[in-house]
Amino acid sequence: MIVSQSPSKTNLSNSLDNLIQFEEKHNGLEGKTGSYKFRVLVYSSNIIRIHATANENYDEHSYAVVAKPEFEDFSLKDSPDHLILSTSAIDLKIDKQPLRFSFYDKNGHVINEDDSFGTSWIGEQVTTYKKLQKGERFIGMGEKTGPLDRKGHGYQHWNTDSFAYGPESDPLYCSTPFYIGLHSKLAYGIFLDNSHKSHFNFAASNNRFSSFSADSGDMNYYFIHHDSVDDIIQSYTYLTGRMSMPPLWSIGYQQCRYSYYPDKEALTVAQTFRDKDIPADVIVFDIHYMENYKIFTWDKVKFSDPEKMIARLRELGFHVVVMCDPGIKIEDGYEAYEDGKKNDVFLKYPDGSYYSGEVWPGWCHFPDFTNPKTRTWWKDKLKGYVDMGVHGFWNDMNEIATWGQMMPELIEFDLEGHKGTTRKGRNIYGMQMAKSTFEGSKHHLNGKRPFNLTRAGFSGVQRYSAVWTGDNVANDEHMLVGVRLVNSLGLAGISFAGYDVGGFVGNSSEHLFARWVQLGAFSPFFRGHSMINSRDSEPWAYGEEVEEISRNYIRLRYKLMPYIYSAFYESAQTGTPIARSLAVDYSHDDKVYDKLYHNQYMFGKNILVGPVESTKDLTKVYLPEGEWYEFFTDKHYHGKQEIVAECPIERLPLFVKASSIIPVSPQAGFNTTDLGDILELHIYAGKEASTYTYYEDDGESYEYQQGNYHKRTIQYNPESSSIKISKAEGAFSSRYQHIKICFHGFSPDSATVNNAAATPETHDYQFILPISNFDPIYTEPNTRLLVKDLSMLSFDNTNEAIEIRW
Repeated sequence: MIVSQSPSKTNLSNSLDNLIQFEEKHNGLEGKTGSYKFRVLVYSSNIIRIHATANENYDEHSYAVVAKPEFEDFSLKDSPDHLILSTSAIDLKIDKQPLRFSFYDKNGHVINEDDSFGTSWIGEQVTTYKKLQKGERFIGMGEKTGPLDRKGHGYQHWNTDSFAYGPESDPLYCSTPFYIGLHSKLAYGIFLDNSHKSHFNFAASNNRFSSFSADSGDMNYYFIHHDSVDDIIQSYTYLTGRMSMPPLWSIGYQQCRYSYYPDKEALTVAQTFRDKDIPADVIVFDIHYMENYKIFTWDKVKFSDPEKMIARLRELGFHVVVMCDPGIKIEDGYEAYEDGKKNDVFLKYPDGSYYSGEVWPGWCHFPDFTNPKTRTWWKDKLKGYVDMGVHGFWNDMNEIATWGQMMPELIEFDLEGHKGTTRKGRNIYGMQMAKSTFEGSKHHLNGKRPFNLTRAGFSGVQRYSAVWTGDNVANDEHMLVGVRLVNSLGLAGISFAGYDVGGFVGNSSEHLFARWVQLGAFSPFFRGHSMINSRDSEPWAYGEEVEEISRNYIRLRYKLMPYIYSAFYESAQTGTPIARSLAVDYSHDDKVYDKLYHNQYMFGKNILVGPVESTKDLTKVYLPEGEWYEFFTDKHYHGKQEIVAECPIERLPLFVKASSIIPVSPQAGFNTTDLGDILELHIYAGKEASTYTYYEDDGESYEYQQGNYHKRTIQYNPESSSIKISKAEGAFSSRYQHIKICFHGFSPDSATVNNAAATPETHDYQFILPISNFDPIYTEPNTRLLVKDLSMLSFDNTNEAIEIRW
């Protein structure tokens, strides 16, 4: 259809002007204004893509988005002043004079709308301006410091090596240009799919608009609307992908140091974990394992027989993770350098010469991971590590980090044949390195899952890697900043995330380390790490009291492994974060954004964590709506209130939502292969019915993708006084031979199992004191007292359905 209008422009900035023509397509529409092209693509009833360009052709290539616009169930209505594109969830109003976009829910409420400036260009930079709504707040953005509510702040996405960054530093290492807006009980998400340096302004220095911009390229964003934040994250990860299940061992405790050397020190650290009965699964090797920091080498003096050392660590029950830096030292005779030149895999200047930057090994060339042949080359180089027994890789310095931190912007990237400069390639370099390492190591592991960790990334990096928050600092403020960073990464689809427990830079105090371990036990990625020339930071390095606290909370982590692994499964299936800000489930509760409480989060769907400084013995905690139980004592609280919680250094404030179901391995031992044969299901009394999905697989292969898993749905119904455990789904045989049902907040006098009475002769009537079962302060084994009422029900595991009534 042709619309006869005159284009309009301003002198200094040029916006999408009046609509001249448009054409309906099977998945949306395309049109032209006086100077620009645009298209609207419908990806689902809840996702609409807006794409505008000043160029002749649209930039079609995306490293982030893996979904395709196959949705066709929408309508388009044309009127003289506007178009209305409607799905079952969104009405998009497109004003014609000038071209502006407004999104409405099905009740006619404004969800999000362009400011009168719309989408505008200032030179190459393109910006979309959004009118502020009453009471609007903003969350997300991934690895960004600052408060949970982003309103009044501005941020950049430009991957940066930010050593010892401050609590307000920006940008950091990882770029995820996705945020969620909230107002008037409505929620929406916006993802800017442009890898150039981008800028987000959430009403910083103005009270009129929020905006997002990119220094070059197209304005290409996805608008997502659901009723809940969780559903928005699920749609965002539908677009950008979700993680596959990581190896179970990688979810255990990991011990790192910059650096453990020689080999005898690493073996001593591993042996000490076993001698002191502190669970752990991983020893991580930082850059000193290499010969003069050269990747794919081992120091011949410090590590004379790395294969033998790795085999000994495996005997002790440890997996090995090694550092991988992208810089290839310019050194004649160095195999990786010579082979890299031979295969022409390095980044180049426009004149065809290789770019050189200085980093740990000295002057280096850098593989162009945006070139498929480079990823194949990198895969082949990883074979030596895997053959030695290395199953985990740590991608560092991949922003790209170089001394001086001023990588020239004219360097050329292949970008899968689309060609571009540093301006477009920098933000996706770390993600493509992570992809290369993940896919390469997976290939060589022959069906086993690798663990892969990265510092830098872009939206979609969750498909390939876990992310940690870089070079943090040993102080209380940084500890709490790290909590918010991990929660915010979860809001941006990166669920497997964590921080360096104890702080990387500087020296932790005894109580700070103890508190950090407590929090780390409730972080998706759990690793202790400290830098060279700082004090030792193993769990036993801070005295007997801290050693005992560390042991108890690390043990608690392992006892909760069935709960944690099930949370990983949920995230792999849906994108829902493992560590989820209270803004996910309580999005419109103003209290959760209060700076007294904005560090709080749910770990999995049922456990509320109240982070607190190491210097406090009392702290305020906000309990959202509902009913809650104190984790260690079962003390009952009503929600929608602030409470004062005791938090001496041995106790982290933890609470369980009423009606929760939490699976536990009470016999958990020295690592994730030693979880015992008893599964406890802890049921918390509540007024609401609840459903929990319990999940197991072998923890190391991809056979779960072919049905070799064990999954059961557990339902708690207080109205019928029943628990139903569904028949097992999948071909995997559970590692647990016995199930025990533990009741919290209520003690039935009698019960039936599958309609048969439970009697003392057929079932184990026991009461486990909550304080001895869960409280890491107490170290004696589970204290059991026989009582008349039924507080615990024990029976042999079965794959058949089980119904318990009382």
